[in-house]
Amino acid sequence: MITPQNIFRHEFIGLNVEIIDSNHEGFIGIKGIVIDETRNTINIDTGKFEKLVPKAEVTFLFTLPAGEQVAINGKIIVARPEDRIKKKFRKIR
Repeated sequence: MITPQNIFRHEFIGLNVEIIDSNHEGFIGIKGIVIDETRNTINIDTGKFEKLVPKAEVTFLFTLPAGEQVAINGKIIVARPEDRIKKKFRKIR
């Protein structure tokens, strides 16, 4: 089960996401479902088109299956998905 405390150790694909802050104004407000993830990018399906977003440039607001929302600075999650589960993260409260 995905919780705000263990979201880093789970797959982002399939989660609803919204960009709430960015160095590039064009990314702010993009929302949809995560359909792919690489080391540096997340691919979001907005319903009309797919948008490739660089992780290091934005802050994501993920909506978990239980309805909870978690904001994550993209710089923290820059890693291959399979390597991210091995990283040590500070606990989120």
